[in-house]
Amino acid sequence: MEYFTEENSIVRRIWGRGDTILFIFAGASAEFALNKAVDWLYFTGRLPSDPLGRLFSTVAYARKIVFAEKQAAHNAIDAMAAIHNSVEQARGYSIPDWAYRDVLFMLIDYSIRSFEVLERKLTAAEKEDVFSVFYRVGARMGLKGLPGNYEEWEVMRTHHLEEDLQYSRYTANLFKQYNKHLGFLRYKLLLEVQMLLVPQHVKALLGFKRLIIIKPLVSFYKLSRKFKFDWLLKAALLPPLYRKEILALDTY
Repeated sequence: MEYFTEENSIVRRIWGRGDTILFIFAGASAEFALNKAVDWLYFTGRLPSDPLGRLFSTVAYARKIVFAEKQAAHNAIDAMAAIHNSVEQARGYSIPDWAYRDVLFMLIDYSIRSFEVLERKLTAAEKEDVFSVFYRVGARMGLKGLPGNYEEWEVMRTHHLEEDLQYSRYTANLFKQYNKHLGFLRYKLLLEVQMLLVPQHVKALLGFKRLIIIKPLVSFYKLSRKFKFDWLLKAALLPPLYRKEILALDTY
């Protein structure tokens, strides 16, 4: 059986652990709130009304692609493209290609950043592997203007960060919704993870200036995994409504 992602791919390891996935979406949730095309998700109303539910629906699609047999992964990508097409038809115009690329670029970047915070530095070949998997997702969706390799992606990623982000009323509202749905302590933890992960330009736009205090907590968490009691920390920190779904993300 041919899989979309090779069985020895580093992407399977990255997307096979719940804590890494949560870090990926913590970083992406900060940056996406700044994206000039974030109004598209306000058109449907799904993101501001249920940011955690939106997270898990996105995770479900991403994991279905990463771990699926090749044709099943293609079907999942096609279904995702069809959902976006229906939103475009309802609104009356198309989501710009750069907005699609931005989301794809975030998945590449935060996959790498999150794994390196929680595990180890990736090799150049492993970073190329991460790029390759998500490049094939973008190519299947028919996205134009994609970079040809990881080095080209780095250049385009820097350009996208500089050109496609701004602080807006959507940014303020999304962070208000994060706070509302997570509660005070979990929201503060989210901000700490975001400050640890996001690029400097994102930090500047969001006004992240203070010292990060989560680094020693991450070190303690990594130690807890070695002794197999990290599930206790997860149970204490995760929203009860989604606890089972988050714990089920550990498949690697």
